[in-house]
This record gives sequence, structure tokens and C-alpha cells, in this order.
Amino acid sequence: MSENNKSQTSSSICPPDKIVFDEERGEYICTETGEVIEERAIDQGPEWRAFTPEEKEKRSRVGGPLNQTIHDMGISTVIDWKDKDAMGRSLDPKRRLEVLRWRKWQIRARIQSSIDRNLAQAMNELERIGNLLNLPKAVRDEAALIYRKAVEKGLVRGRSIESVVAASIYAACRRMKMARTLDEIAQYTKANRKEVARCYRLILRELDIEVPVSDAKDYVTRIGSLLGLSGATMKMAIDIIEKAKSSGLTAGKDPAGLAAAAIYIAALLNDERRTQKEIAQIAGVTEVTVRNRYKELTQELKIQIPNQ
Repeated sequence: MSENNKSQTSSSICPPDKIVFDEERGEYICTETGEVIEERAIDQGPEWRAFTPEEKEKRSRVGGPLNQTIHDMGISTVIDWKDKDAMGRSLDPKRRLEVLRWRKWQIRARIQSSIDRNLAQAMNELERIGNLLNLPKAVRDEAALIYRKAVEKGLVRGRSIESVVAASIYAACRRMKMARTLDEIAQYTKANRKEVARCYRLILRELDIEVPVSDAKDYVTRIGSLLGLSGATMKMAIDIIEKAKSSGLTAGKDPAGLAAAAIYIAALLNDERRTQKEIAQIAGVTEVTVRNRYKELTQELKIQIPNQ
């Protein structure tokens, strides 16, 4: 029998669970027959060792994850503004001017096309509004993704970047069930509410984005926490909204106004009284809305308010 046939016969006899890898020699060895099945195997792992998860993450050479809120998704590198060398020493004036020129050309290289300029401006605007509204990263990423789709479809052409960004943020908030009203988002932009609403309808129509119906319950925890109410009061407000929904009282009503009225009733019942004006300001609705929803809920659900 030839050596080639002998090797094939031996390796086929050796079961897979008996084959081990010798890291020092780079060989696959059968523990039953002692045969070297494969030698000079290439180690695909790193050349360094790590003993803790933190050390492993620190020594990893892969880049950071893609970031939707940066116009180039964080793929390109950035020259820092610290004006220090690798040892942490301050640069001399001549070297500082040289680095300034590098930085200027590096920024120009990152933003080349008109789409890059549009995305760079839009992502800065998105970050600004997101900070003012205290939106979590997941909502910002969703808004950035919606805006990118709008740019690809050509929906931004002829419209202000601020309006489309605000509309994208509102759509992301609705999709992620984050309680933010259109008025609340529009107040942080130069565009008026009507323009933002028009862009929002355009995005829904052209991008086929499915947005769930806004629920009054989503507003309760945010309004209640801003008012400093207890968890029991907020739970009671949610129960009131559930009863109103079962009775058909929520159809066609502004969810923020319903949530404000339910919180007002629950606060009265739990002796954590807040004024209608105070609740209306937090909810972003008028006192008249809170008063009207309050009357409807107490009358239709037959809720007795003490000392009224």
C-alpha cells in the first residue's frame, strides 16, 4: 500500500472526537493511533493573551461598531484637537500649525460629495435635538436610519434639513414608543410645526414606514416622573386609561391630553394633588383639554373625586 493510501486509511479510521490540536507544534494528532493528521496548521487567533474581559477588549484591534448618527458611520479616522504628541507632550508652534493643516485637509477629505455635506449637517442637527429631548441612543440611531432612507429617495431636495430631521425623530419616537409630541420636537427647530408635520406625512408615505398608533399609556410614566408622582399614582392613571379604552372614550382623542387627565384624576385620588395648569404644561397640552378630558372620564367611568 502506498504512503498516500495509508495516510487516508489511518485518518478515516480515527474518530473526530479523538483528534486533538497541539498548540505548541501546530499539529492535529489522533489520541488513539498517535498519527499526525495535519501539521503546520496556521493559528488564526491573536498573538497576545488576555486574562480578563476588560483586557481582551482593550487589546482587540477591531474598530468600533458602525454609528448611524455620524455622516460616514464612523468608518473614517479623525485627527484629534489636543495638539499633543504620542507621549502626551505639547506640540511646538511650528508643528501645531502643520497639524492644523493636516486636520483641515482631513476634514475636507471626509466630506466630499453634496450628500456627505447634507448628512454631516443633518447628523449634527439630529444630535442637537436628541440632546435637548434627552433621547436614548436607540431612538437616535433609528431617526438617523430614517433620514438616510429619505436622502436616498431624494425627499430632502427642496426641503429644509431641519424639518426632515425633526420629522425623522418624531417617526423614530413613534416607532420606539417614546412619548414625544410633534409640538415638543418642533419647538427646538426653526421650522414651524406645520412644515414638520408635512415632512412626517411624506416620510410615512414614501418610505412605507409602519408606525404604531400612539397610546396614551406611553405618556403616563414620562409625565408622572416629571411631576414627581409615585408609582402607585402612575399605575392608577394607566388603569383609568385602560377602562376608558374599553368604554370607547379614547377614539379620536389626543393621547397626551388623555394621559394628562388620567394623571390628574389619579393624583387627586391618591392625595398627590397637582394643578391642571402644572400637568398641562408638562404634557404639552392646554388646560382646557385637560379639563374636558377630566370631565369625560369622571362622568363616563363614574369616578368619585373626594372633596370636589
